[in-house]
Amino acid sequence: MSARRNPRPDWVIDRRIALGHRIADLRHRAELSQEQLAHLASMERRSIQRYENAQRDPTYSDLLLIAHALRVHVTDLLSG
Repeated sequence: MSARRNPRPDWVIDRRIALGHRIADLRHRAELSQEQLAHLASMERRSIQRYENAQRDPTYSDLLLIAHALRVHVTDLLSG
């Protein structure tokens, strides 16, 4: 994998971290494991783990699937 020429600004990384925290918080409130959320969202558990740990940026489609599985609106994930 090649390195980015222009690394992401700190504010982008901060928002990715905040998104991961919101996903984890909403998952905990729904009393779901990462495995259960992944199943409900038709995703891999590893993807949920990477999003919660801010290791990857989710696609818009993945955000929609996660929001649907958590029974929240996608803006609840993005805005907190």
